[in-house]
Amino acid sequence: MSIYITGLAQMPLLVKRFDIQYLVSIVGADAQPPTPSDIPRSRHHRCIVDDIVEDQPGRVVPKTNHINDLIEFLHAWDTESSLLIHCIAGVSRSTAAALIARTMKTNDPKRAATALRIAAPYAWPNRRIVSLADSILGFEGKLIHARDEMGPADWQIDPDYKAPQLHGEQAHGHKEGRYAELEI
Repeated sequence: MSIYITGLAQMPLLVKRFDIQYLVSIVGADAQPPTPSDIPRSRHHRCIVDDIVEDQPGRVVPKTNHINDLIEFLHAWDTESSLLIHCIAGVSRSTAAALIARTMKTNDPKRAATALRIAAPYAWPNRRIVSLADSILGFEGKLIHARDEMGPADWQIDPDYKAPQLHGEQAHGHKEGRYAELEI
């Protein structure tokens, strides 16, 4: 099956379009969406963190307990069903979680990172999330190295893209329908 990666604004549409059965919302508390009616609550994991890599006042930096819980959810994910991971823009937190998910299922960080870069040239996985997962999963730096080897995000494929911004409880972005698909 597949891992779909997107931003908050596109999540509800993609849940329906791809018959998503497992969902990860890796966004701050102010942006957490309701669980779509098509998904059982037990299959919707909420990872309430901000897209930061070090402590900042008033923000939630990803910590070991957050990533431990994410990994437990990903272990329970039945790869016969599709998984959708979203953050606000579908660029940093969600791509980090997708990199972790694909690596967990294939046990190959380098191939997972290569597949992510091909699927989402604009991906820029949050390095703190990846680093925490590397430690928890015992990859001894291989996941971190694979992330670093991806190189910088390539925005030239879509130079007019503007990252979505949060407006109240809704995210509105320039690109409708943006998502990436990683096959397992």
